[in-house]
Amino acid sequence: MQNISITSEEEMVNYNTQEKKLILPQYGRNVQQMVDYCVTIADRDERTRCAYSIVQVMGNLFPNLRDSENSKHKLWDHLAIMSDFKLDIDFPYELVHKENLATVPDAVPYQLEPIKYRHYGKVIEKMIERACDYPEGDEKDALVSLIANHMKKLMFAINKEGVEDEKILKDLYYYSHGRINLDPATYKLHQFKEAPQPPQPSKRGSKKKK
Repeated sequence: MQNISITSEEEMVNYNTQEKKLILPQYGRNVQQMVDYCVTIADRDERTRCAYSIVQVMGNLFPNLRDSENSKHKLWDHLAIMSDFKLDIDFPYELVHKENLATVPDAVPYQLEPIKYRHYGKVIEKMIERACDYPEGDEKDALVSLIANHMKKLMFAINKEGVEDEKILKDLYYYSHGRINLDPATYKLHQFKEAPQPPQPSKRGSKKKK
């Protein structure tokens, strides 16, 4: 029988979970290793040529950045980021600054306005204010009718059992500070009904034909 020699050291397989975390995962580990190698090149001219080659590879992965002149500098930004800003070459574009990567954007100021009834929303309040300023006539009557029926529709969305016209007209009176006063005995709103549910398929399976 032929003797088989076994070395005392076993070759280890490197898994991605054992490697260091990628800075920009979208480029993959091979590109990251190319960048790491480029940083170690001693000769500046050779290091620069290597950087241009890497950017070309990165551009092949993302043609939308490669083919757009306005976006091409992003590839060089990404190269600098992947090198942890340690790549010493003359970059063809002004790079993003490292300290700006962690900059938190300024908070967007929001002007919070109180809402009387949240189920109606702020838009209804503004529509009622606008309707109050309309001159008396058919146009104002049509707008008030539209608002009142929409209020009933919004109320019906949270109360499927039904909504009384008196409640809607009372809220409209309250919103308008008494400037819109409709009599529920004579002023009728649309009737809303819940949409019928589609019939459910029968659970009994069809009989197999012999």
